[in-house]
Amino acid sequence: MHYFLTTLQTSNDYFFYEYLSIFLISFISNTFSAISGGGAGLVQLPALILLGVPYYQALATHKVATVALGFGGSLRNHKSLKNDFDIILQILVFGLPGVIFGSSMVKFLSDQYLYLILALFSVFLALYSFFKPNLGLYAVEQKISLFKKLRFVILIFIIGILNGSVSSGTGLLVTILLINTFKVDFLRAISLTFFTVGIFWNATGAFLLSKIGSLPISLLVILILGSFSGGYFGAYLSILKGNKLVKNTFNIVCLLVGFSLLIKSISNMY
Repeated sequence: MHYFLTTLQTSNDYFFYEYLSIFLISFISNTFSAISGGGAGLVQLPALILLGVPYYQALATHKVATVALGFGGSLRNHKSLKNDFDIILQILVFGLPGVIFGSSMVKFLSDQYLYLILALFSVFLALYSFFKPNLGLYAVEQKISLFKKLRFVILIFIIGILNGSVSSGTGLLVTILLINTFKVDFLRAISLTFFTVGIFWNATGAFLLSKIGSLPISLLVILILGSFSGGYFGAYLSILKGNKLVKNTFNIVCLLVGFSLLIKSISNMY
């Protein structure tokens, strides 16, 4: 009896520290994600996989948690969204079909090539942002040409496919695409990314992926708490410190995401 109680206590301690570690990982990764506009999957998704959660369930669980990140980030920045209804509509109308298509194709797509594509994109974005010192620091009012509008909706659809199938790093792609197309600053672009990608894209992907199997509820609750609180805190810091902090964090997260996915892609090839 004593042995049983000792074993049970040890087991409870193990689960407590495990859940505490997951919460801290989720909180920290989502704080940086809220500042940079994406990249939570860099740590959160691999952590779930290392815990033994199957890839598709881990991806679905991660997406549900990033919906909480989207709410947490949007809660601090909701005032800046009311003037961007047209952009929000474009991201949802053209991006959600891509998410649905990517989620339905996830079983048939080759992980290593998807990781490689996202890795190269992420590194390119970091270098592109680094060598353009004023990019995203200031908003510039301008008329958007028909060509730029068409390019935007086509790229949004493609990023939606990547979001539905791989997830990691797609928020960063949407953030920089918004800055490049509409000449908004980082804070405004990230607000749009969290509201559209963080909430609607990820909720759609999570719903479709959850049909593959049941989600680990206990882990999901911990991740939602970590994601929401991290998203809210990160959004608070970004508003407090401004675009310069956001831009520097964006560059760092892009490089980390890129190299992480590159290593994952190469390891999957052998």
